[in-house]
Amino acid sequence: MTTIQQAPGWGRRRLLVALTGAALLAAALLAGLAYVLVDAVTDQAPANPVLVSSTASPASGLGWRDQVAAAPMLRVDPAAAREGTPAATPGRAIVVPPATREGPAGVPTGYPRTSAGAVGQLAAIDTTVLTGMSLERTWQVHRGWALPGASHVGQWVMTENVRAFLAAAGPAAPAGAPAAVVAIPAGGQVKGTDGPNWVVACVLLRVDATIARTASIAYGHCERMQWHEGRWQIAPGTQPATAPSTWPGTELAASAGWLAWAETGQP
Repeated sequence: MTTIQQAPGWGRRRLLVALTGAALLAAALLAGLAYVLVDAVTDQAPANPVLVSSTASPASGLGWRDQVAAAPMLRVDPAAAREGTPAATPGRAIVVPPATREGPAGVPTGYPRTSAGAVGQLAAIDTTVLTGMSLERTWQVHRGWALPGASHVGQWVMTENVRAFLAAAGPAAPAGAPAAVVAIPAGGQVKGTDGPNWVVACVLLRVDATIARTASIAYGHCERMQWHEGRWQIAPGTQPATAPSTWPGTELAASAGWLAWAETGQP
């Protein structure tokens, strides 16, 4: 039986090496910043878990939810986050409805009670955390969006990512050059569901980080999401298996199950 190891966030050592090198050598920035990602390995796990819904299967309940969350996803080399072979033909898209109002901690919300709505809400949570890039902001978002029994804020993967970035960005940045991060949804997928109120939603973000100069990476993240009190929130249970971080629009991204991001009303 294979034991699934959860990656401990982006990895402080790799991040420090990457951003220090970026501050000293601009030419190394694009290559180095890829190591901001969750630690990954190059051996390939099964290409994709079976993406099924309990509405079409007798399986349901806590055991089923744990099984869906823990199912391994495609493992990719860290270099896949910044480059790859463009797909020969346009891939399928996931149509995500837009937010309609502001929710707790200033996170956009108002997404419908659908799987695509859960994906949209997770993207709003992640982009709010990453663009804020502070522990205080991260704690505010977690407090407003995590249900009892979800990962504690100190163990939440997004907290680890912010902590690692801040720890490395300080010594890496030249004097007077503040760090800035922009995160944009580029892809999404629904890993599995258990009825209409529970989804393992996954988002693929393009993350642009600026420390004197700008570099870009892709970052994949999955969460258990549960419909509660009229909105999607982070559900109880352990973190899902690490999502593949692949550059959007590549053959590898399609192999990893990522669907191109399209909001309702986009051309």
